[in-house]
Amino acid sequence: MCGIVGYIGREENASEVLIDGLRRLEYRGYDSAGIAEQVSDDLAVYRRVGRVAELGKVVPEEGEGTTGIAHTRWATHGAVTESNAHPHLDAEKSIAVVHNGIIDNVAV
Repeated sequence: MCGIVGYIGREENASEVLIDGLRRLEYRGYDSAGIAEQVSDDLAVYRRVGRVAELGKVVPEEGEGTTGIAHTRWATHGAVTESNAHPHLDAEKSIAVVHNGIIDNVAV
């Protein structure tokens, strides 16, 4: 299981909305959590093992983005590690993805 939150806004701090959403969905996964927030042309990505409170400690209070995705994970496949926490990034670190399930046949 997992919890997935997305946010697109204008004036609100996306990271604040995303963290709040993850807290509400934490019962769906408490092994790790992460967010990706679009800041100008870059992504600000934060991931932590443990409960959403651990993630909240590393996400800046005053985020700059108005768009983002977030994920809380209950590990059913793969170890509980920061590298297995979502969001996952492409090789150029320009695309962030969260998903519920297992992706097979992927070169790591």
